[in-house]
Amino acid sequence: MTNNTSHEFQETVELQGHIIDSLILPKVLDAIMIGGGSFQIEDIAVGQTRHDASSARVVVAAPTARQLDEILATISDHGASPIASHDCRLVSADLSGAFPEGFYSTTNQRTEVRLNESWIEVQAQEMDCGIVVDATKNEARCVAMTDVKIGQQLVVGHAGVRVRPEERSLTSHGFEFMNSAVSTEKPKGVATRQIAEQMQEARSSGQKILIVGGPAIVHTGSVDHMTWLIRNGYVQKLFAGNALATHDIEQAMYGTSLGVHLQSGDIIEAGHEHHLRSINRIRRLGGIQQAVETEQLKSGIMYECVKNDVDFLLAGSIRDDGPLPEVITDALEAQRQMRERVRDVSFCLMIATTLHSIAVGNLLPAWVRVVCVDINPSTVIKLSDRGSWQTVGLVTDVEPFLRALVEDLKGRSS
Repeated sequence: MTNNTSHEFQETVELQGHIIDSLILPKVLDAIMIGGGSFQIEDIAVGQTRHDASSARVVVAAPTARQLDEILATISDHGASPIASHDCRLVSADLSGAFPEGFYSTTNQRTEVRLNESWIEVQAQEMDCGIVVDATKNEARCVAMTDVKIGQQLVVGHAGVRVRPEERSLTSHGFEFMNSAVSTEKPKGVATRQIAEQMQEARSSGQKILIVGGPAIVHTGSVDHMTWLIRNGYVQKLFAGNALATHDIEQAMYGTSLGVHLQSGDIIEAGHEHHLRSINRIRRLGGIQQAVETEQLKSGIMYECVKNDVDFLLAGSIRDDGPLPEVITDALEAQRQMRERVRDVSFCLMIATTLHSIAVGNLLPAWVRVVCVDINPSTVIKLSDRGSWQTVGLVTDVEPFLRALVEDLKGRSS
């Protein structure tokens, strides 16, 4: 296949892996054309079966050196690496909390940098970061902009950097039916069964499951479902905000959520005060842990987290009441702690929380399985648009989903 390559500035790149069935090659060629360049496929070898890898060598051309650099930067995210091997270019950070100009901006895909004529894998892979290199230790890792320190060696440009995109056969994670765009018409019974299967597999193999949850879990009367998951080892980590923890404690102490009695659905007189009184009681006791130890808190999601050693992190927002003592009110500190705690996560279930889902999605590498359940399809769409393309979505209400999930898991263990 050929296209006009008469442009003066050229570079030959190579792609390897499942570049046909994962549509990587067409994406690369489209990106070249959109960037104002042209291409010529010098060589291509197509795998004969689903499991066979393919490879292609493509000459990329552009009318200016700047356009060529921009095109190479774009297609490198799809795994197109220049054949000419150069070590990555390093520049010392001259300012704390800022990258050098022209820094390499990471994706959530597996990435390698060439150092001392050898390729090394970048650790702590995360999108929207830079890459800091320690040449003495022959190490490279992602670093957030706010964590940059003066004197650190940071990768600049795309030379000496290559990306290893996750292949379709690896990214489906068993969710073959969910590979289409977000839709309210997906078969929810099949979806829930496959999610249950993945969670059971993760638990059986000792992998860490992260739940990212919003207060709708409490508002919809789903606390019992969530506590069953915690008690039975299907939750090792919980990320949420002040609201989920507060309304969970409110329902444990008063039987209400936002002043509405969860059993009868009645609006309780002065019930709007219950969440604030719950926060105040926890603050007077010193925290959630102390409330459980003194038996002032005897049930609910947060109670089960304490009793079952679930690692929970509560990140605050500007509208929080109180907040609860455990809530991290410094957004950057919350982000740092979340970044550290997701390192060993293999499966992430996001439930009814747009901001927390997007925040966590930004921190997760592409090989972590992510399922987002929300009544609002825009939550899943936003995750995908921002780069968390491995996310599969189920558009449904919280309580029916969690009820069906728990019933399926109970059936598997019986």
